[in-house]
Amino acid sequence: VRLVESGGGSVQAGGSLRLSCAPSGTIFSVNTMSWYRQAPGKQRELVADINRGGSTNYADSVKGRFTISRDNAKNTVYLQMNNLKSEDTAVYYCNARCRLRWYGNEDDYWGQGTQVTVSS
Repeated sequence: VRLVESGGGSVQAGGSLRLSCAPSGTIFSVNTMSWYRQAPGKQRELVADINRGGSTNYADSVKGRFTISRDNAKNTVYLQMNNLKSEDTAVYYCNARCRLRWYGNEDDYWGQGTQVTVSS
């Protein structure tokens, strides 16, 4: 199982992008889903997460601009990014805590990353 991301690209400051992420294989259940990002020379940081019940958590730097949501029927998580700034430029990674089988443990899975570039 791997997570497949889409929606990255290049945009001017003030613009918007929407990222999507979903697992490629068979999943029994998906718990918390998250978006992280890593800018050149910086550590990977949490951008936002959402649990199965819909409770969300955001980094202070994106509050009011980004919205995380999910479709539990499709095991898909989205990140709507509005009013993008140059400092949002990074590779964005999807993370999901998944249980592959009813009798298995939950494990963390990562996407391959998608580049978001914001030009000023």
